[in-house]
Amino acid sequence: MSSDFKLDIATDHASEETGLGKTIDEKGKTVHTSFNGVYEQGKLSPNNYVTNAERRALYDRYLKGNKTTTGDNGGFHVDDEEERHRLHGSAKKSVPLISGTAYCISSCSMIMLNKIVLSSYNFNAGISLMFYQNLISTMVVVLLALCGRVSVEKLNWRLIRVWLPVNVIFIAMLVSGMYSLKYINIAMVTILKNVTNILTAIGELYLFRKRQSSKVWTAMFVMIISAVSGGVTDLSFDAAGYAWQIMNCVLTASYSLTLRWVMDEAKKSTKSGSLNEVSMVLLNNLLSLPFAIIMIFLFGEWDYVIHAEVVKLPEFWIVATASGLIGLSISFTSMWFLHQTSPTTYSLVGSLNKIPISIAGILVFKVPLSVSNLFSILFGLFAGILFARAKMS
Repeated sequence: MSSDFKLDIATDHASEETGLGKTIDEKGKTVHTSFNGVYEQGKLSPNNYVTNAERRALYDRYLKGNKTTTGDNGGFHVDDEEERHRLHGSAKKSVPLISGTAYCISSCSMIMLNKIVLSSYNFNAGISLMFYQNLISTMVVVLLALCGRVSVEKLNWRLIRVWLPVNVIFIAMLVSGMYSLKYINIAMVTILKNVTNILTAIGELYLFRKRQSSKVWTAMFVMIISAVSGGVTDLSFDAAGYAWQIMNCVLTASYSLTLRWVMDEAKKSTKSGSLNEVSMVLLNNLLSLPFAIIMIFLFGEWDYVIHAEVVKLPEFWIVATASGLIGLSISFTSMWFLHQTSPTTYSLVGSLNKIPISIAGILVFKVPLSVSNLFSILFGLFAGILFARAKMS
């Protein structure tokens, strides 16, 4: 969608430049014809040729007459064309900034809203929240597909069978993330998520024989130090929360590695031979619904949900619904931003985005901090940026 938008701008530029060239060419031919006519009639000089001064005078009179005849609507205005080019250029330059801002706001809002639902409202049914969010995402994607706003691959049983292993890991990843966020403050969740990068790099080395540079390994070593020091100095340390977060890091790395292996097989199972990100979003969210329903009853969340006082509050449903919509918007804004910029910039912005998320989490939820814990968090944020920079080189 963003690629088409960029293409439209380029096409507009091309058509304007082509039209401008034709206009100049046609007017030049007209002037040339006028010169030839005057030359043949021999009215401008006794020697029957046009002098340079006469040519300039005739050309000036022609342009003035043409401007008067055509008026503002049909006249030949180079300034107007230049203004259009300038406006198109400004619009094109502003798109990456707008898409990047939208991506950062979406990702920051998502983690904040989840924390509000799970901690501020003390909602003890993370699987049910995941089910509700994924249901909203599925409904919105299907609606957009029916309206022709997005392109989605047709689902078939072969594709579903291939995708199931990834989906199981995806569900476990979401559930573990929900529970870790309930017990740990946002800043520490953000720092501990750096461990995912380390596990992914190790997995890439053993599974895909992809070697990392010494800078990357140095950055990952710094990440380990920041994660350990952050946990030791955390005044609100919760063993269950840290266990859930470590599990989430393992599952997130597994999801990333498994996805690379499954993608090739999944593409073979589609008619077009490809699988875009919107189709992946639909697959993950749609297939997670039956699994979530089973787990809701298996873990006894259904009894809790139907008797919980919090579900009777309208504002709770507003926040929960908003979290589902924003969760989906992350998929679209990340695709939009990635299409408008390079993967390098995308990765760096993602790392830098952890800074406002951590600060907002500390301020909004009034997290108790010691000086040593604050430095551990800052050290971890620096490690994330260092890792992104190392991956670029």
